[in-house]
Amino acid sequence: MTSKHPEAIAAIAGTLRSSVSRRRLLQAAGLGSAAMVAAACGAGGDEGGTDSTGAAAAEDMSDTDKAINWSNWPLYIDVNEDTGERPTIEAFQTETGITVTYTEDVNDNNEFYAKVRTQLEQGQDIGRDLVVLTDWMAALWIQNGFAQKLDKSIMPNSGNVIPSLASVSFDPNRDYTLPWQSGIGGLGYNISAYKDATGNDTLTTVDQLFDPSLKGRVTVPSEMRDTMGVLIASQGNDPSNFTDDQYSQAIELLAQQVDNGQIRQVTGNDYIAALESGDVIAVIGWSGDIIALGEDFSFEIPETGGTLWTDNMVIPALAQHKKNAELIMNYYYDPAVAAEVAAYVNYICPVQGAQEAMADVDPELVDDPWIFPTQETLDQTYVFMELTAEQNEAYEREFQKAIGN
Repeated sequence: MTSKHPEAIAAIAGTLRSSVSRRRLLQAAGLGSAAMVAAACGAGGDEGGTDSTGAAAAEDMSDTDKAINWSNWPLYIDVNEDTGERPTIEAFQTETGITVTYTEDVNDNNEFYAKVRTQLEQGQDIGRDLVVLTDWMAALWIQNGFAQKLDKSIMPNSGNVIPSLASVSFDPNRDYTLPWQSGIGGLGYNISAYKDATGNDTLTTVDQLFDPSLKGRVTVPSEMRDTMGVLIASQGNDPSNFTDDQYSQAIELLAQQVDNGQIRQVTGNDYIAALESGDVIAVIGWSGDIIALGEDFSFEIPETGGTLWTDNMVIPALAQHKKNAELIMNYYYDPAVAAEVAAYVNYICPVQGAQEAMADVDPELVDDPWIFPTQETLDQTYVFMELTAEQNEAYEREFQKAIGN
């Protein structure tokens, strides 16, 4: 690797995948000119007034309607394997009397945005009080009036965010977001199936991922930054500081592996099901997802480096239950609750005190490098380079072309 993080997770605070703090125009991939004009004009509507940032705000029904509608990614919260219930949510409901409708419908940042984009731009309620978005997408929502400012007076636990994530370029004071989890993009595989197919015990390089014996049994993420970050690093370049030519070089590699059938599918979080079913053997995937699949699977940071990212809790404009959403955000920043979630999802925990609390939850995980990473672990990762609007549009267009979209 040619570039490493200077200190712990502090590197995340600098750019967080591709933050967009100096731009007012939309930065997400695939947005048309009409959407960009609407964003530049502060689209978001005026139903129910606005908060102090200009985001549309509805009358808050929290005091009379004890409910929360929460959209999150799959495999991203603790689950009782016997009953299917989510223990921390059940405890919150018992403690507060607030009913949580928890939906695992964020499969890909752009895919989810496409589902709610029209409503957001027209200043309409999207039917969710809390959503979890990757940093660059959270930045887009904040900058364009799609996210409401948090009332920290009812969120005392918000001060428990780890110092390295307390201030980020797109939300310097964490006025609109709190980190949900952080994680690493790298290589995941079915241990026995991989050995049977290739004769190798471990998968540690992109060259091994593209071994012809795995043809048609590989997937990579539809999240451009994760797939391209790993591929850029595999070619000896720096995903946090690369040129157009270096990006194109990695795109050529991706296109070649798609065209020759090595890559079966470019997908969102549903790659997990393909791994479980045996349809695929090896993937570029996310640390917690692979680890949560159990001992038959393994996750490795590539020898040339993986990606480092953060997902964030955001309250959408016109959410009907803002206070209730803030209460559950505060609840998950209790170190004991955060430790319980971390023990299940195996992602990097953003809550101070959770490592100490883990001693009571699962002592074996107190020093787990995937949950509480050491400098040695973080030194193997990169944060994807901050992109301008023009770069993002061009790079996403190349990525979509390479994967056949």
